[in-house]
Amino acid sequence: MEPVYGTVIQLARLIWRAQGLTFTVTGVENLPVTGGAVVAINHTSYFDFTFAGLPAYRQKRGRKVRFMAKKEVFDHKIGGPLMRSLRHIEVDRGSGAESYAAACQMLRDGELVGVYPEATISRSFEIKTLKSGAARMAIDCNVPIVPHIVWGAQRIWTKGHPKNLWRPKVPISVAVGEPIAPTLPAAELTTLLHSRMQHLLERVQDAYGPHPPGEYWVPHRLGGGAPTLAEANRMDAEEAAQKAARRGGQADTKGAPG
Repeated sequence: MEPVYGTVIQLARLIWRAQGLTFTVTGVENLPVTGGAVVAINHTSYFDFTFAGLPAYRQKRGRKVRFMAKKEVFDHKIGGPLMRSLRHIEVDRGSGAESYAAACQMLRDGELVGVYPEATISRSFEIKTLKSGAARMAIDCNVPIVPHIVWGAQRIWTKGHPKNLWRPKVPISVAVGEPIAPTLPAAELTTLLHSRMQHLLERVQDAYGPHPPGEYWVPHRLGGGAPTLAEANRMDAEEAAQKAARRGGQADTKGAPG
């Protein structure tokens, strides 16, 4: 029994109801009923993780997902203790060996571990180039990868756009794809995962309903206002360079003689 996790889930459901959100969850039968699995999720919103656990929760036995989340979330005075009580996994991007080992131990213990193989939010709302961590974990722990797609969450809060938290009344779709056995080398398994996630994303989008032309949350491929994948990659690279320059400037300031 995990009373804290259960309480958080019930609280989240109350908030979703107050926001007027509606959910379509498909493919629950693709999640293993027992045993470990890597839950690979696309990343379009700051709220993806709150919805990505729904398929596991809706299983007959109500499984829980342990999400890998960046260190900054765990550094928060309120969020940190809560994340630890839910047994989520802290990720220090500067030194990932410890978090990788913790995730593998959970997988070997039969847990579902949620990862974002794109690493950061996709501004284009397409599937970005994937990191190999999900594939490597699946291979090392001999567990399947189960692709997940969350669609609609970017309408509530995404990178570069204002929050829409109060009564957004948007539909949210969460779809689970067929599990992928870890029978390929990491690079090939990552390529296969990308293909499966892109295919699942397009299926979810087709079933989602109208994607109004020009809307910021609609991919360029569907006539929306989101940047293309190439444009989004350029924006990400520019942002990373700016952050690196700021870190360099701070280091120079600290090292300068007083």
